[in-house]
Amino acid sequence: MAELIKIYKDHPDPKAIRRVVDSLRSGGLVIYPSDTVYALGCDITDKGALSRIAKIKGVPLEKANFSFICEDLSNLSDYVKQIDTGTFKLLKRAFPGPYTFILPGNSNLPSVFKKKKEVGIRIPDHPIIQAIVSALGNPVVSTSIKDEDDLIEYTTDPELIFEKWKNRVDIIVDGGYGGNIPSTVIDLTGNEPELIRAGKGSLEI
Repeated sequence: MAELIKIYKDHPDPKAIRRVVDSLRSGGLVIYPSDTVYALGCDITDKGALSRIAKIKGVPLEKANFSFICEDLSNLSDYVKQIDTGTFKLLKRAFPGPYTFILPGNSNLPSVFKKKKEVGIRIPDHPIIQAIVSALGNPVVSTSIKDEDDLIEYTTDPELIFEKWKNRVDIIVDGGYGGNIPSTVIDLTGNEPELIRAGKGSLEI
């Protein structure tokens, strides 16, 4: 059964953050709060954990559209092809914030993503996941946890999330009530930015 760990957004406890990071490093799946909705994540370097998430989502790992949660833009060149100045300025204005930007991937992507031509990059404006990614030392591969209920697309109550997910993941971080509006997704792989999904992030960036 999953461990439910309370972490306060205002002052994330380093000991609790270490517990989450230790789980990620050992192949664990973690549900965590972000600046949008609660999400499911794992260490980008752990193929077994990536496979577990893909199985939960019901998609082949090679075709899964996961986001990479980065600490800051310095991670970008690890996974993304060189981008122009205009694109970099746009990212700098938007991050940290409730956006997912689709960018052209480079040859350094983990082996399971080698066939993908693009990646979704997120830098959430939320102290808990920022602290987790910083302590982990590399990105967290992430996907939002949707609710099967047609009326409630995203569950916001950590205790309800725990009841539903306790037998499928290793840690659920209780960071208080979450949001129910996902990130705004913008594709930057073409000549012009293309809105893929309108979400919490304003289009005025």
